[in-house]
Amino acid sequence: MGDKAQTHHPGAAGRALTADRPTSVRNVVLVGHTGSGKTTLVEALALTAGAVNRAGRVEDGGTVSDYDDIEHRQQRSVQLSLVPVEWDGIKVNLLDTPGYADFVGELRAGLRAADAALFVVSASDGVDGSTRMVWEECAAVGMPRAIVITHLEAARADFEEMTRICAEAFGGDDPDAVLPLYLPLRGPEGPDGHAPVTGLVGLLSRKLFDYSTGERKESEPGADELPGIEEARNRLIEGIIAESEDETLMDRYLGGEQVDVKTLVQDLERAVARGSFHPVLAAAPAAEGARQGLGTVELLELVTGGFPTPFEHPMPQVTTIDGGPRELKPCDTDGPLVAEVVKTSSDPYVGRLSLVRVFSGTLRPDQPVHVSGHGLADRGHEDHDVDEKVGALSMPFGKQQRPVTHAVAGDLVCVAKLGRAETGDTLSAKDDPLLMEPWQMPDPLLPVAIRAHSKADEDKLSQGLARLVAEDPTMRLEQNQDTHQVVLWCLGEAHADVALERLRGRYGVQVDVVPHKVSLRETFAGKATGRGRHVKQSGGHGQYAICEIEVEPLPGGSGIEFVDKVVGGAVPRQFIPSVEKGVRAQAAKGVAAGYPLVDVRVTLLDGKAHSVDSSDAAFQTAGALALREAAADARIHLLEPVAEVTVLVGDAYVGAVMSDLSSRRGRLLGTEQTGSGRTLIRAEVPEFEIGRYAVDLRSLSHGTARFDRAYARHEPMPAQIAERIREQAGDEG
Repeated sequence: MGDKAQTHHPGAAGRALTADRPTSVRNVVLVGHTGSGKTTLVEALALTAGAVNRAGRVEDGGTVSDYDDIEHRQQRSVQLSLVPVEWDGIKVNLLDTPGYADFVGELRAGLRAADAALFVVSASDGVDGSTRMVWEECAAVGMPRAIVITHLEAARADFEEMTRICAEAFGGDDPDAVLPLYLPLRGPEGPDGHAPVTGLVGLLSRKLFDYSTGERKESEPGADELPGIEEARNRLIEGIIAESEDETLMDRYLGGEQVDVKTLVQDLERAVARGSFHPVLAAAPAAEGARQGLGTVELLELVTGGFPTPFEHPMPQVTTIDGGPRELKPCDTDGPLVAEVVKTSSDPYVGRLSLVRVFSGTLRPDQPVHVSGHGLADRGHEDHDVDEKVGALSMPFGKQQRPVTHAVAGDLVCVAKLGRAETGDTLSAKDDPLLMEPWQMPDPLLPVAIRAHSKADEDKLSQGLARLVAEDPTMRLEQNQDTHQVVLWCLGEAHADVALERLRGRYGVQVDVVPHKVSLRETFAGKATGRGRHVKQSGGHGQYAICEIEVEPLPGGSGIEFVDKVVGGAVPRQFIPSVEKGVRAQAAKGVAAGYPLVDVRVTLLDGKAHSVDSSDAAFQTAGALALREAAADARIHLLEPVAEVTVLVGDAYVGAVMSDLSSRRGRLLGTEQTGSGRTLIRAEVPEFEIGRYAVDLRSLSHGTARFDRAYARHEPMPAQIAERIREQAGDEG
């Protein structure tokens, strides 16, 4: 980490990288908000590691991070991508994640596949609330983390101030656990008064690393430069010693003993791998034609020397298919095969491509495997257990796929032609099927109702949607039986836009977005009676059925209750079920605005029949007519669904969120402090009012709040709103 001899030999470009043992793998996910520079940093690291040429291009002319045409059009990352590089004989799998909140599912997949995280923070933008939330998630599971400050070329960029902000945001009760390993060196001021960063000074080694020529050059600092780094160096040493496993080291250091730099580096690496110390580094892309970007060598040294191997990654819970516990050694290359699909995508040339993290065993081409997926039935995914044969194994490089011969436990690899595998599925041995506990995915809470644009699209729609949700477990497909709409539940508008663009571009399905309908109900406000008379004579057998009913409201959730109180055989016994059938059929169609009738008791009181002309069909019709007549003379309530909403929000936004919920006809049920400066708000809100709440809450809380919703019940809506709904139903009719 700046104190080791540079022994790297470039040469990864043009060949696929394969690891033969878990200790030679590092899996690192890059986290940060949109525009923080994650993708640019990945490309800079690939250049320094020799994975691309000086122009930053791979052999096909694209960049190492090229993957999806949508990303080029939108000028932002929308999905997880893998870029493998090699440094000092270590294969580093860099997982670049989108920074926009709509694609947090891709971030979750990256966190699952990685063993450590690089938090990329822009010196010009700072730390946003969503990045803090991800940091807390990583802290909760003890994931090692480091911080990389980018955009130091910005006019007002201040590395020292941004380090202080990071320590405040990420350090919690121990800001000395977030400290820089290097300080940036600035060159002479330009005409605009801005002094560019040209190099770094290593605080432990007291060496200068000059990048001004495009390649890293090491030198000794001048006597006038040393005093400026001593304060930062002493604080760093104290921070490292505080995390040392040698409890005597701090006393010896405070007593004046000089601690060997080698000992400090070893303690630093152990503290980083444990997740108890979080170094701050600086990085910048290489200038055009240069071979190394500023800070990239130091960053690769940290990743290979300080980040943990896959051996140190806790094994996710594994069970047999029927749920029985199964204990496995972490990262055992000779153990039972257990791998997980962390991403599914479609390649126009290869077909379905699965990015897989191998947790146990070794995966090889043409190997028969068991594919198991469970637990996402509520999102349109069927549980499945199937046997398949692994296709070719490869490593991505730009738009290329370079074949590899195997993937050991701890490594990542792309697998071709797993036809049934979906994101989150487990791959295991055919004769020893196992299941991994799935990682937590956010609930999609923005409904987008769609319909096929044409008859030709209608034929392709179901297959296209099935492929879409197989790739993205943060999307839920709903075929709403009440509203007869196809609804894609997404995480936000950008998520929805990408989904619809993939439907069009990848699967050739044109769809139209239509207004999302809420499942309304109808019920009687009070008692009413109705008489259904169906008497016709038109040659041959006639139709004759008369019935009289009484309708009364029941408590919510009661459904339709039918009671027979006919006496004296006025309605023959064989036709009483016919009346009930007609009543229920009419109730399903509605009696006022076309919404299903619920929560009423219908009592058959009397009727008349004809010995020849009465029939099952006639009494069904009479039952329906009786219910309609009862409704014509009664007050009918329109019932709207009410959701129980829980919002977890920073204390600074509690007032704004509560006020907003009230404006949505919400009833506040209470608040609860959850620690970490957050409050949980509980409320009941009509579903009419929260169709776009996923978007509105993000704007209201600057991306720092999240919410859950669950159906509570249907209840009468206000009269003025109900009247407007009835008018709209009449216009449509």
